[in-house]
Amino acid sequence: MKKSKTPQPASSAIIERDGRYLLVLRSNPPSADMYAFPGGRGEDRETPAETALRELFEETGIRGEKPLLFATYDLPGRLDAPDGPSFFLSVFKVKADTAAIAVASDDAASVGWYSAEEIAKLPAPDSVRDCIARLEAERARRSA
Repeated sequence: MKKSKTPQPASSAIIERDGRYLLVLRSNPPSADMYAFPGGRGEDRETPAETALRELFEETGIRGEKPLLFATYDLPGRLDAPDGPSFFLSVFKVKADTAAIAVASDDAASVGWYSAEEIAKLPAPDSVRDCIARLEAERARRSA
């Protein structure tokens, strides 16, 4: 009998500056060679918001604050790795010092600030593309 997979908790942090979003280039699976918001797996007794802030700091050196839940995603895992992990991803909008400089560390191969148009041309998970579309719609409503 096959055991059911319980999704592992994971969180990401969105930081936006002047219409540009902070992304990391992942160096490890499950999203190796893809651009994504800083984030990763939750640790024992850590809330999703704490995971987002910890991962943001570990991957970019930026200390975030005031995490606000923005979206959640059930990520079933890769089709080519049926025994691989599945995740429940919580994505938070996070505030940070506007002078803070992002430096790639931990499993981030690089970091950068990208516009929605640039992100559309990058390899990125569907969850990132969905968040960017929603964020840009919010920005358009605010400026209207």
